[in-house]
Amino acid sequence: MAAEGSAAPLAAGQLIDDFRLEERLHQGGMASLWRVTRVNSPPGAKPDPPLIMKVPRIKGGEDPATIVGFEVEQMIMPRLTGPHVPRFVAKGDFTRQPYIVMEHIPGETLRPRLDRAPLPVAEVLDIARAVAAALQDLHRQRVVHLDIKPSNVLFRADGKAVLIDFGLSRHEQLPDLLEEEFTIPMGTGPYISPEQLHYVRGDPRSDLFALGVMLYHLSTGRRPFGSPDSIRGLRKRLYVDPVPPRARRADCPPWLQELILKCLEIDPAQRYQSAAQLLLDLQDPQQIALSARAALLRRSGWLRRGWRWLFAHAPEAPAAAQSVAALAQKNPIVMAAVDVENAASALLVQLRDTVQRLVLTEPGARLACVSVMRTARIGMDERTDAQGQSRHLKQLVALKHWARPLHKALKLEEGRLTFHVLEAPDAATAIIEFARRNEVDHIVMGARGSRALRRYLGSVSSQVVAQSDCSVTVVRAQQRVVGE
Repeated sequence: MAAEGSAAPLAAGQLIDDFRLEERLHQGGMASLWRVTRVNSPPGAKPDPPLIMKVPRIKGGEDPATIVGFEVEQMIMPRLTGPHVPRFVAKGDFTRQPYIVMEHIPGETLRPRLDRAPLPVAEVLDIARAVAAALQDLHRQRVVHLDIKPSNVLFRADGKAVLIDFGLSRHEQLPDLLEEEFTIPMGTGPYISPEQLHYVRGDPRSDLFALGVMLYHLSTGRRPFGSPDSIRGLRKRLYVDPVPPRARRADCPPWLQELILKCLEIDPAQRYQSAAQLLLDLQDPQQIALSARAALLRRSGWLRRGWRWLFAHAPEAPAAAQSVAALAQKNPIVMAAVDVENAASALLVQLRDTVQRLVLTEPGARLACVSVMRTARIGMDERTDAQGQSRHLKQLVALKHWARPLHKALKLEEGRLTFHVLEAPDAATAIIEFARRNEVDHIVMGARGSRALRRYLGSVSSQVVAQSDCSVTVVRAQQRVVGE
C-alpha cells in the first residue's frame, strides 16, 4: 500500500489504476489532494470534468480514525448526487491504494471569508441561503454531514454551495463505522453540536447548529463558543449560551439574531426542524417571527446557567436521534397557492377548508400562503390600481384576509404561517419554482371553474401537477382531485 505517509510517497506522473497524478494541490493532516487525469476512459464514456484524487495520509498504517473516516467517505460518496456535492468518479481499495476520485470544484472554500468577518448582512444572508439549500439536498439523501464548517463549503460558478469531506458523516441506510469503533464525540470543536457530545450522530439538526456557528462567526467576527480543545471545554456549550450577536455588532438586524440563536439552541427541538424550514425563512427574512431571542443583548444570568450546568452534568441516557426521514415527515412545508383576484368565493372557501384539514393532520407543518401577481412579459407594468393603491400590497392584504379563518382555526404559532406575493408573467411557473426553491412537500391549489377559461387561458393546475416535484392537491368547488 502506497498511501501518503507510508514508505513510498506519491509523486507527480505516477499512475494509480486508470489515473495519472498531475499535481499535488493540498497537503492536509488527514489527506492529500491531487489533480489527476484519466488515462483509460471506458468506451463511449462522456468526457470527464476536471478531476481530483483524495488520498488518505496513513501514518505508518496505524491511524484508525483516518482509516475508518476514509472508509465512511468511500461508502457514502457513491450514493450522493446533485449539484451540492462533488460528482463521484472512482475509488481504490485499502488492500492496494486507497483513494477517491471526484469532480474538482475550483475556487476557495468559505474559510478565507472568516478573515474578513464581520461580513455585510447581505453577504451573510446569501451564504446562509446557499448552505441551507445544500444541507436540505443532502438530508433528502438521508445523510447527516456532522462536520459542517467553512473549510468544507465550496461554491460553484452559479453560486450553489458544494459540501465536501464526508469522513464523519452518517448515512441512515449504511453502517455507522465511527459509532461502532470509537467512544468519543466526533466533530470539529467550534462546530460540534450538543447532541454529538451525547454520542447522537444521526440527527440532521446537528448540521443546522453548525450552520448557526458559521453564521455567528461571519456576522460578528467571533466564534460563539470559542475554540475548545477538550471535552470539558466542549461541554460548556451545554450551559453557557453565546453573547447575542447584536451585543457584538450594533447593525445586526433582529431577524438575523433570531435566526442564528434559534440554530444554536441547546435542545434540537427548539431549533429549526429542517433545513427546508430554515431556507423558507431565508427567502423573506422580514417575515421571520421574532421571539425574545431577537431582543437579547446579554447572556443568561448566573442562576439560569447554574441550572443548565446541573442538567448538563446529571447522569442521563443519550438522547434519541431524530432520523432525516422522521423529521421530514413530522415537519412538512405545505404551500397554499391562492388566486385571490380571480377565483370564485365558493372555490376560495373550499380551498381554505382543504388546507385546514391537511394541516390539522400534520401538527408540525409549516404553511406558506402564496399568490401570484401577474406581470407583463413585455413592457411596463402598472404598480398601482385605478385608486392609486399598490397592487402588490393590495394582493398581500387579500391573501391575509383569505387566511384569517385558517389562522384562527389552526392556532398556528408565530413562524408557522407566512405569506408570499410572487410577481411573474406565468402563474404556473412561479408556483413550481417557489415550491422547488423552498423544498415544499405538498401544494394545495384551486382549479379554474370555467371550461371556457381553461380552454382559452390554459390550466395552471394541470401544469403544476405535471411539473412539480412534490404532491399536489387540486381543489374544485364541491369536489377535490388529487394528482401526484
